[in-house]
Amino acid sequence: MIPPELHIRELIIQPATVLAPMAGVTDTVFRRVIRGLGGCGLIMTEFTSSEGITRSAAKTLRYLYFQEDEHPITAQLFGADAQVMAKAAALVEELGFDAVDINLGCPAKKVVKCGGSGLLRDLKLLEEILRAVRVAVRIPLTIKIRAGWDEKNIVAVEVAKMAEAVGVEAIAVHPRTRVQGVSGEADWSLIAAVKGAVTFPVIGNGDINRPEDAERMAQETGCDAVMIGRAAATNPWIFSQMEQYRATGRYDQPTETDRHRLLSGYYRQLIAAELPDAIGKMKQFACWFTFGVRNGGELRQKVHAARTTSEVLESVEGFFGDRGTARVEEDLTHAPDRIRGFPAASGA
Repeated sequence: MIPPELHIRELIIQPATVLAPMAGVTDTVFRRVIRGLGGCGLIMTEFTSSEGITRSAAKTLRYLYFQEDEHPITAQLFGADAQVMAKAAALVEELGFDAVDINLGCPAKKVVKCGGSGLLRDLKLLEEILRAVRVAVRIPLTIKIRAGWDEKNIVAVEVAKMAEAVGVEAIAVHPRTRVQGVSGEADWSLIAAVKGAVTFPVIGNGDINRPEDAERMAQETGCDAVMIGRAAATNPWIFSQMEQYRATGRYDQPTETDRHRLLSGYYRQLIAAELPDAIGKMKQFACWFTFGVRNGGELRQKVHAARTTSEVLESVEGFFGDRGTARVEEDLTHAPDRIRGFPAASGA
C-alpha cells in the first residue's frame, strides 16, 4: 500500500498523499473541503506567478491565502527568471508555508512562455532557477515535473538527478509529456525510473482514480507518496477512501446525503468568502461534485441557469430536498471568513 508517511527533511506528511495543485480549483475553500474529509497528508496552492507575487499584485497574492488548519501546505510557483523566482520563494517562506514547489509541468501556452513545462526545454536555465531558489529559502524545496516536452525529449530522470544535486528535496512526477497534455495513459514506468535514479522522495502522479490505482502505483513504481489531481475534483472523498482501504481492504462510496452536505457546505463557504468568481466556481463544481448523483443533469441545468449565488444554493437545497435528504443547516464554522478583510500585503 501507500506508505503511511513521507518525510521531506523535517516536514512530516501523514499519510503519504498529496493534493495536486490545480489552477482554478485548489483555492483555500476547496483545500479545506479536502482537509475536512480527511486522508490527505499535504495540500498545495494553485500554481502562482512569481512575477505577480514580486509586483505585489492583489489578484496573484490572493492565491497564497491560507488558514492555519491547512498545514502542512506547499505554495507552488512558476516563472522563468531566477532572481524573481528566488524573491517570490522568500516571500512564500515569510508567509508561513511549510514548503515551496516549482511548477515544471503546466502545459498551458501562456504558462509555457514563462515557465511551467517550457523549462524542460532549457535545463541550463532550470538549474539556474533551482540554485537561486535553494539559496533564497530555508524551508523544503520540491518540484513537480512532466516526463518531458514530447516523446523525443523525455528528461524526467535527467531533471531529477540535477535537482537532487542542487538541493531540491523531493520530486513529483506526472509521466505524460507536455504535448500529451492529459491525453493517453500515464507511463508509470517513468516514475519507477526516476525512483531508481535518485535518493530523495519521489511522488507519483497520473491516472489514480481509485484507491486500488494508488496501491498499484506504489507497488509498481516504489514511489514514496502519491499525488491526486483531477480525481479529487469529481470525488473529494478519494483520500479518505484510500485511508479506509489501507486499514480494512475496502472503502465506502459517498451517499446522496454525503454529496448534498458537501455541495451545500462548499457553496456556503464560497458565499461567505465573498470571492469575486464565486458563482463561476459554483457552476464549475456542479459538473464535478454531482458526478454519480442520480439525475444529476437536472441539478446541473438549474445551477447553470441561476444568476446569483443565492439562486444556486436554493437550487441545490431544492433538488436534494425533493429527494428526501436532510436539509443542510448553515454552518460557517470552517468558512474562510478572513478572506474578506485580508490585506493586500498578505495575499488579498
